[in-house]
This record gives sequence, structure tokens and C-alpha cells, in this order.
Amino acid sequence: MDIPTLEQSFTAYFNSKPEFIVRAPGRVNLIGEHTDYNEGFVLPMAIDRSVWIALSPRADSKIRIRSLDALATVSANLEVDSAFELNSLTKGKGWGEYIKGVAYELQRAGYELRGFDGVMTGDIPRGAGLSSSAAVELATARAFAAASGFEWDAVQMAKLAQKAENEWVGVNCGIMDQMASAACKEGYALFLDCRTLEHQHAPLPENVSLVILDTSTRRGLVDSAYNERRSQCEEAARWFGVTALRDVSVDEFYKSKVKSELSEIVMKRARHIITENARVLEAVNVMKDGNIKRLGELFNASHDSLRDDFEVTNDALNIMVACARELPGCYGARMTGAGFGGCAVALVEKENAQEFTKAVSTTYKQKSGLEASIYVCKASEGACIVER
Repeated sequence: MDIPTLEQSFTAYFNSKPEFIVRAPGRVNLIGEHTDYNEGFVLPMAIDRSVWIALSPRADSKIRIRSLDALATVSANLEVDSAFELNSLTKGKGWGEYIKGVAYELQRAGYELRGFDGVMTGDIPRGAGLSSSAAVELATARAFAAASGFEWDAVQMAKLAQKAENEWVGVNCGIMDQMASAACKEGYALFLDCRTLEHQHAPLPENVSLVILDTSTRRGLVDSAYNERRSQCEEAARWFGVTALRDVSVDEFYKSKVKSELSEIVMKRARHIITENARVLEAVNVMKDGNIKRLGELFNASHDSLRDDFEVTNDALNIMVACARELPGCYGARMTGAGFGGCAVALVEKENAQEFTKAVSTTYKQKSGLEASIYVCKASEGACIVER
């Protein structure tokens, strides 16, 4: 992001210089798909694409945030009356709901918020499965922390941002996206237990690049499919007599009578979640050992499971992954995000990364007829104040 341009935009809109610039990154999930709402394990990485807010605190409780991308402004009054009615925080539609939802949850949690003027922009592709919404939420929380002077607590902010998305925006997401945007460390992936929120930073292997492969297809009406899979996972957990499928080992799954006593489709959904959790745990260990070959194999197995057992890929994702796997220097590739469109991620030899991006783009267009957006990404820091 060009910080001087963001500062100039703030000055042009508010006729003063911003006191702070904050940023929060998007994320790519390396492995562990659909395991988060099954209280399992995930391995996301914050990417070097983010949402930025230039801001200055106000003397009152009003917020005004201008989006340079939407060319629109959200305004609200955060003043709280004795009955805890938030004066201007009424629900509507659009990008401003993420901001209002975060403000609402911060106040409910007891934070005293000071208003601010802000200008916001970002370069995370929307609808691509890279968590642009979580980045908006965590950038907003970071802006409130800067303006109001309260201490930054990454885990607490992630939990409140998730609550804002669940209860204010109405999207029943897990905690992974918000935790990745809040708590990641530059150069590392975030190994996260979605039940306990215990996390550790897993080192990325040297001499490899992570390449995001945007298929240029976007998720359509997938809420019903998402909810259906969630209920299928819950049905399987009840059959096993556990709180969530993270409590079932691969060995227990294959020794059980699940294949004969549950419908085939519920059995397949359970098999994906249980084997995917095992893949995440193994991935963390092979990353620590620097075993890139095995990590790539786990990527491939994850995608195949998402395609065949969880059935959340689409033709474009399958074509993209196949194109990537065929190229020299690619250790493995898989879809990332909720599925039904969006992005894949490939593990590629660093010295071959630029050649890989050109070749996979060409091959993908030949086979799908679609233009791909492809970029090599770096593991970035979680939400922070930008030093100027």
C-alpha cells in the first residue's frame, strides 16, 4: 500500500493529517478446511494483502469512515444511554455493517470507545476466500484501540470480531479468519486449536513460495450448502457420541461401523473432517522438520478430500489445482477457503515461482477459458499500527 497516498486521501477528505495508520491482513489457509466449526485444527497464514485505515481520534463519540474502494462513508454515534441503546448503531446492509458490528461488540465487552475520523482502503480480492471481511473487522478493532487508548489483545479482539460477524452481520463463521488477521507473525503460519484458541507459530519452510491462484470464479449461493455440511458433521458427531468430530481419531473412524450405520454422504463428510484434522497435525510437524515434499503431499490429499468427500470444489478449482500440480517445482496444491470458487494455494520452489505463475496462468486459461489472478505471497504480521 502507498502510505503517502492514503495520508493524502485523509487530508483531502478531513482537511488534516491522520494521527495513526493501522492495517490488518487477509489470510490464506494452508491446510485445515471446514475443520474450524468442528472445533478442530487449522493452519492459516496472514498474507501481504491488507485493509488499511488512516485515522485521527475525535473529541466526541462519533465515527466517520470513508471507504476509498466503495466511494461511500459510514457514520455512527457510539454514545451509550442508560439502557445500553447504541444511538446510531442500527443494522443495515453493506460494508459498514462490519464496522458497526465491531463497535457494538467492543462496547458490549466494556470498552469505552472514542470516536474517530478515518479513511479506509484495501487490496484483498473480495469473495476469493482470503478473508477480506475479517481484515475489515480487525482493522476496525485496531483503529478503535489506537483512538481509544486501550491495550491490544489479539485473541480477545478476534473473538469479538467473530461475534460481530456472527451476530451483527449474520454470517455463521468460525474463529479462524479473525485469529489469523489478529495474531499471525511475520514469516510464520498460525497453528490454531479452534476449541481452546491455543496457538503457536509454525515456521514456513525455506526456499519455497506460497502462490495464491485466484480462479476468477466467486462463490454463489452457498449458505445452504454450508449449513447442510455443518448439520451433517453434527449428525456424525452425535453418532460417535462426541461434542465435535475433532474428538474422533482416524483409527477410531475406520474401526467403527460408521459406513454401515450412517448414510454415505454423512460418512464422507465425517471422513473429510477427521482426516483433515490429522493432516493439519502432521503438517505442523513436517514444517518444523523442513519436509517440503511431505507438506506438498498433504496439500494434495486435502484437496482430493475436499473434492471427493466434502464436495466443495468446483470445476475451476479442480482445473487450477491440476494445472499447478503438473508444473515443475510444484510440491502440491489445494483449494483454500470455503470452496465453490475463489482461490487455490500452491507450494512451489522459490527459484521456480515466477516461471510457475506464468505457466499456470497460461495453462489454466487454455483449459478453463478464464483469466486467473496469481500472486506470490509472503507471511505477514497480524493487525498492527503502521510505523511511519
